[in-house]
Amino acid sequence: MRGGVIVLLAGMTSLAGAQDYRPVFRPDRLKGPPPGPPNQVLVLGSPHLSSYKTLRSDALTPLLNRLSAWRPEAIATENLSGMQCESLRRYPARYEQGTLDYCPDTDAFGKTLGLDVPAATAAAERMLSDWPAAPTAAQRRRLAALFLAAGEPGSAMVQWLRLSGGERRAGDGLDAAMIAELTRRRTRPSETEWVGSALAARLGLERLYSVDDHSADFPTPPALEKAYETAITRVWDNPAGKRRRAILAPLEAGLAVPGGMLSLYRGYNTAAAQELAYRSDFGAALLEPSPQRFGRGYLGYWEVRNLRMVANVRDVLSLHPGTRLLAIVGASHKGYYEAYLNQMHDVQLVDAAKVLR
Repeated sequence: MRGGVIVLLAGMTSLAGAQDYRPVFRPDRLKGPPPGPPNQVLVLGSPHLSSYKTLRSDALTPLLNRLSAWRPEAIATENLSGMQCESLRRYPARYEQGTLDYCPDTDAFGKTLGLDVPAATAAAERMLSDWPAAPTAAQRRRLAALFLAAGEPGSAMVQWLRLSGGERRAGDGLDAAMIAELTRRRTRPSETEWVGSALAARLGLERLYSVDDHSADFPTPPALEKAYETAITRVWDNPAGKRRRAILAPLEAGLAVPGGMLSLYRGYNTAAAQELAYRSDFGAALLEPSPQRFGRGYLGYWEVRNLRMVANVRDVLSLHPGTRLLAIVGASHKGYYEAYLNQMHDVQLVDAAKVLR
């Protein structure tokens, strides 16, 4: 019996040591400053505008005015890149239709240009690497077509918006089907086109950066689907979730009032909103008690996805050191984005509340 007690106490000591350990190395405290301008990142937590079917694009003008005043030099959006979609499509056993629904259909556009996604991506990158200071309308139409074939419709929209009205026509690889797709995307509410593409065009930028990541997606085994759904639904039914909805409901109800959308964005970007997003969802999942540990699996997926998204943002900055980057992302990601980005030596975060004031 005595030996068993010793083993138990040793195990408890080991667990306590694991809980108490803190790493000495702290990247967030080792930020230079570097020579030249720093990398600055403004994380804009956004509602998914597709939920607001009657929203008008001019409701976003006050938001765009404030973001324009900050003058980002690069804009990252919560979209899967064409190249990641190409990778996911090659593994259908893991990435079922639910994941692939996030990927735009590029088949018709690729056939028009005679290019698959990798070839269209490479062609677009080549054009941008030798992009003139004053590109012609023909060059913009060609680049828009390449972006559509590459699975980057947000960047195609940037080129379309930068064309004068009379130059928004077919030609140079851009056909009627592509124009119909751009028209459809321009008229539906979306933070990618209505905020990201519109802002990029206003500021004279040439593209967006798609940084979403769904490579951590994995289908739930059919035998466990019902139990998983029940467990996660119970996770979401908690006081923090009710509190979060109570705070956001009046802001969403006021969208028809001038400045209503700006007020909603201000609400989504507060520290309190980030805390409630965690406590109502991911923090509750950590404590989910099913024997299959469904909640912890869900939380793990969420953390991995955010880590990979932030890695994609960091990749953009490493290609262009000294950049002011706006990262537009669903509001539940904002706290994770900022926490992970803050660990990077060469990233300085910008307070969204001050920009949106």
